[in-house]
Amino acid sequence: MWLRPEQSGVGRPARRSRAELTVAAVHVADREGLDAVTMRRVAAELDTGAGSLYRYVENREELLDLMADHVAGEYRFAEPTGDWVADLVDVGLQARDIHRRHPWLPDRTLTAPGVGPNAVDLVEHYLTVLDGHPADDATKLVAIGAVNALVAAVARSEQSTVRVERNAEYLAHVAASGTHPHLSALSAPPLGGTDPLPAIIRGVLVGLLPA
Repeated sequence: MWLRPEQSGVGRPARRSRAELTVAAVHVADREGLDAVTMRRVAAELDTGAGSLYRYVENREELLDLMADHVAGEYRFAEPTGDWVADLVDVGLQARDIHRRHPWLPDRTLTAPGVGPNAVDLVEHYLTVLDGHPADDATKLVAIGAVNALVAAVARSEQSTVRVERNAEYLAHVAASGTHPHLSALSAPPLGGTDPLPAIIRGVLVGLLPA
């Protein structure tokens, strides 16, 4: 799709742009969920006919790829500081914020990751930060994929706040009972306390990319 002209030359001249189509689809998904993103529903959002959307995409899957890549444009890349771990933790935390703003995104990231222009910019930033690191290229790419999948999984789990709270409550009860001494001896309460994601991302990066 990224290598095709933006608009099909078949039929009357297109009245919309691929970007307008994508933004409309993202708005629908943000409000109503990914299942609501149909050609008919997005066309209604744009006040046009569903058939006209096929001037921009061949099918719904292409539209979903456009949406995922569009929200990847929300990253803000700072110049590398020289502390590659801290720089990439920052990117990971940005990723969680993006997944939180778009609740449909975690499932898409985990089940059908795509590569478009904004995703390529993200990978380029990762590699820029890692420039000079002794790990080979394949390992760097594995680390990038691992962090992205980890953050998407965390963002998805956060959507089930009731379940997280119930799990935390039960684990706190078990820890207080003393029946599991190693659990009771934890210095931080399980599933509670400070935000664990920075430390988790840092552990994954250092584990996969030892200096």
